[in-house]
Amino acid sequence: MKIRRLGNLEVSAIGMGCMGFTHAYGTCPDEKEGIRLVHKAFELGCNFFDTAEMYSYFENEEFVGKALKELPRQQVIISDKFWPEKLSGHTFEEDKLSETGIRKTLEGQLRRLQTDYIDLYTEHQMREGNEEEVAYVMGKLIKEGKIRAWGQSSPNVEQIRKAHAVTPITAIQSEYSMMARQWEKDVLPLCEELCIGFVAFSPMANGFLSGKYTAQTEFKGDDLRTVISRFDKENMQRNQPLLDLINRYANEKHCTPAQISLAWDMMAYDELVPISGMRREERVIENLGAADVELTTNEYRALTAELDKLTVYGDRNGLNKLVSVPESTKDQGEVYKK
Repeated sequence: MKIRRLGNLEVSAIGMGCMGFTHAYGTCPDEKEGIRLVHKAFELGCNFFDTAEMYSYFENEEFVGKALKELPRQQVIISDKFWPEKLSGHTFEEDKLSETGIRKTLEGQLRRLQTDYIDLYTEHQMREGNEEEVAYVMGKLIKEGKIRAWGQSSPNVEQIRKAHAVTPITAIQSEYSMMARQWEKDVLPLCEELCIGFVAFSPMANGFLSGKYTAQTEFKGDDLRTVISRFDKENMQRNQPLLDLINRYANEKHCTPAQISLAWDMMAYDELVPISGMRREERVIENLGAADVELTTNEYRALTAELDKLTVYGDRNGLNKLVSVPESTKDQGEVYKK
């Protein structure tokens, strides 16, 4: 497995997003099978595992803690995120982003993860106006050894600059794929300017770019794709030219569409690391194998030029509405808690 750097962290070129082991994409593997798949990813060279307290309301962190405790702690990089507002189950009175609130949140996360430090600690979604205060607390936690590095999720340029000036940010975590390129205009160039890494979640657009789903696919229950507009039947049909383009490159490179999608992501920035959900062994092998699929500079430029000509229909805005409004925390739980 190739290695990339996120600040002072050396991580596998492709990481494992662990959210899907406890919710989000329909029926989950049982705990024993999920742990086996995490260990399989580690055997194949993946050392970067991502979770969040929001995922299944703390249950995903508990799963990750169980899955990683049998692996050498110094050989795995744990990426965890804290939600800026209180979740059901938080009992402290302090503001969530106050120093006391952050410390109490972190204590719970360390307990669930069964570790005494988190490698990459990220504010999950951004609350306006607290950037410098949060960055100051992150600096104290780094000095104390409770976290090794910190980051922001889906910030704008101003939020990055404010926080980075107080305590240097190691990585930004945001959606990035052939269907979600909004960060190319300003955030990615700023990351390069400030030597900040970029962790790309949903690098295959929630699985759309794998080509494994059609307009006839039914998504049910707590599957987030029921509210993500790119999976509307009409949009799936209208986005077929994008899949045709990816398939053409996959055939030429003798790999899968998923691997082309991940390889394209990694060409965008030397310090970009995609994290992909993988809930079956064949997906673990396929997705991590994308690290060995190389697009030449000319191939990348040609593919990107063709992408520029296409119109992308749909996005993840339906999901954004469910997870970004603090007042609807209880409703968010209906999606995240399964």
